[in-house]
Amino acid sequence: MRILLVEDDENLCQTLKYQLEQQGFQVDTCMDGEDSLFYIRERVHDLILLDRMLPSMDGITVLKTLRKEKISTPVLLLTALGELQDKVTGLDCGADDYMVKPFAFAELMARIRCLQRRPRKWESAALLSLGDVTYDIDQKKLSAHGKECSLSKREGDLMEIFLRNPGQILPRQTLLSRVWGPETEVEDGNLDNYIYFLRRRLRSVESQLELKAVRGVGYQLEVYR
Repeated sequence: MRILLVEDDENLCQTLKYQLEQQGFQVDTCMDGEDSLFYIRERVHDLILLDRMLPSMDGITVLKTLRKEKISTPVLLLTALGELQDKVTGLDCGADDYMVKPFAFAELMARIRCLQRRPRKWESAALLSLGDVTYDIDQKKLSAHGKECSLSKREGDLMEIFLRNPGQILPRQTLLSRVWGPETEVEDGNLDNYIYFLRRRLRSVESQLELKAVRGVGYQLEVYR
């Protein structure tokens, strides 16, 4: 599970990063609101821990921006603002949970586990559906309009990432890292080949979903209604 930690207190940021990594999480960090949007758009995360009071762009503006862009990654706000209206504002703007500083790390872990139990896109649900397509993760079967086809492991891993992030432009490096592994040396052409395979799979089940290349960036799964 990969977490993005956005916190401008350097000591707290490094402490939380260390504690989370000790629990087995992969953690990216940044200490600036505008920078956090770059990280969010550049790489797929399973959870965002977002400070509310940040330089250049406050956490609420960051939250509103990513929700406007249809990025549904769960967000847990971490803030010193603990008044009732502060909490209401944060939750109404799209936060999934809200923690007031100072807090115990044990409570943070409990809230992360609680978010993991929620039936969201980032959980390992057996079936993923988008538009006219259903994908069975366990069986690696893609179906639409009464037609069905099987996917290889890598095809399936790619399809799962796209289905969990509909409409989001996913950078090539993100896709390579998530499917082939962050330390694996693989040529860009391999990704292009698998995108070609997935397009053929979508056509074979007559799906209206389209894998669109975004020049110089990566790929995007678009839904046409």
